[in-house]
Amino acid sequence: MEPDVFLPRHPPFDRLQPNLLERVLERLEVTYVPRGEAVMRRSDPENRNLFVVRKGAVRLERDGLLLQVLEEGEVFGYPSLLAGGPPSTDVVAEEDSLLFRIPGDVFHRLMEEREFADFFVAGLASRLRRAAQSESPLLSGDLSTPVADLVTRAAVFVRPEATVAEAARAMTREGVSSILVSGRPLGIVTDRDLRRRVLARGRPADTPVSRVMSRPLRTLPAGTAVFEALVAMLENSIHHLALVEGDEVLGVVTDSDLLRHHHRSPIYLLSRVEKMESAETFPDYSGQLSGMVEVLFRGSLDAVEIGRIVSSVNDAAASRLLRLTERELGEPPCAYAWIVFGSEGRREQALLTDQDNALVYADDSDEARRYFADLAERVVGGLIRLGIPPCPGGFMADRWHHPLAVWLERFSGWLGEPEPQALIDAANFFDFRSVHGELSLAPLDEVIAEARSQRSFLAHMAKNALEFRPPIGLFRQIRERSGAVDLKRGGIIPVVSLARLFALEGQVLARSTVDRLAAAAAAGSLSAEGAETLSEAFRFLLRLRLGHQLEAVREGRPADNSVPLDDLSHLTRRHLKEAFLAIREIQEAVSLRYGTAMLG
Repeated sequence: MEPDVFLPRHPPFDRLQPNLLERVLERLEVTYVPRGEAVMRRSDPENRNLFVVRKGAVRLERDGLLLQVLEEGEVFGYPSLLAGGPPSTDVVAEEDSLLFRIPGDVFHRLMEEREFADFFVAGLASRLRRAAQSESPLLSGDLSTPVADLVTRAAVFVRPEATVAEAARAMTREGVSSILVSGRPLGIVTDRDLRRRVLARGRPADTPVSRVMSRPLRTLPAGTAVFEALVAMLENSIHHLALVEGDEVLGVVTDSDLLRHHHRSPIYLLSRVEKMESAETFPDYSGQLSGMVEVLFRGSLDAVEIGRIVSSVNDAAASRLLRLTERELGEPPCAYAWIVFGSEGRREQALLTDQDNALVYADDSDEARRYFADLAERVVGGLIRLGIPPCPGGFMADRWHHPLAVWLERFSGWLGEPEPQALIDAANFFDFRSVHGELSLAPLDEVIAEARSQRSFLAHMAKNALEFRPPIGLFRQIRERSGAVDLKRGGIIPVVSLARLFALEGQVLARSTVDRLAAAAAAGSLSAEGAETLSEAFRFLLRLRLGHQLEAVREGRPADNSVPLDDLSHLTRRHLKEAFLAIREIQEAVSLRYGTAMLG
């Protein structure tokens, strides 16, 4: 392949305008380097060239230690060109290689072009962030649109002393499904409130709206993107959001507005879930969920945000089944909480995965034990009928339903005796999140916060966090198995485990991996640079896996975690290797910090 064809296919030359690329081609030289021969040495007084590997491979060394192997399309020599001194590493041909040599003065001229220069000066986190964006489908415009664009009229207000009859007449006259109640803080009355809090309870028409309104009013800045409004509605189970600019309310957006805006909106799926009368009445739940994820992915929504939306819909499905089952069994004998953990607990689901749930109830009585055992069995079965498969390890509420006192004893026991099974249980349940019920689980959070003082437990959790390693071989190349790489075992699980460890050490109660990393950096248990790098590596890996899984679903194949390397572009493989190397580097630092090699 000639240079004029090869270079535009590889970064950063793919960012050059034709006239600048022509300048490169005019001065470019092709050089052959036999295996084992040095291209440059640290002892050289100065490096005057930028090199591109056209064919073969070169290795970067320092004091005889292998640092990295560069393959076709990768560049080297730029650190010393930027610094204006000798090379920072020795560069030796790993195999017979063809190199493109570009004079330093041409390189410096190209560095005046911002997009070209960004490639060399940006950190790994920035490159991974841009990689996820640049390799995504084009924005559809739907999900990134400011939600204020959906508002077609100003909000309607009444005073707190107005009657519900007056509010209903104003809503009918103005053709709106909600009315705002003035005062500090603002309140809101919706048509649902009139049905449920007035008519269903037999309240008279002269009831003041202040007695049936919701306050404080949930608001969002007018410039918020549509997808963020979706997430806010899903996570808070609300149907109206007021949009504000400073202290002024510009209008109210409803779930119907968002549903009209997107024909496969999460709001549509949520509305079907809320109307579900049994799992049997929603046989296509998994298919609907996959279709929604496909739309969000093609809209270039971040994979982490997709996970939040999917988890919110799954939460709603579980909550609906619980309410339906309570209707069958009667009122619960005491307060309880239905909890989820694993990827659902961290809000990191994408396509449907196995169930990970449990049940916590307040009173240790025979009546409570019977009731919640029945409740758990029925709801787990309902989720299976929806298409959410059972957990192979049995981590589901039909087995894991206990009084709060028992859960407190278990959590404390896991901290005190970090045996292998205890570590597995802790890693699962310490990601818990309540999705239904009124029982406060603050006592469990207090136990988790004690992990910071249990150094032996943290050390064993650190060892567990190193169990899965990025598939990088001796020559810093990606190790493949049958031509593919397992993104979950090789990258996603390691980052999740590291984030959990740093959160425990920093007494951080956040659940999502990205939130844990940010909070751990703020708490000082992880550097800001490390948090950013792991976060962007995590986002990159999630998106790469999700794209692979969606393609499998479209083709009727099982969705798995193993991505064939041949399916990836050269640039994506490079970013993947960089992400794996960064994860491994932080794992090695954790190993030294906790002395995991000394643990039995």
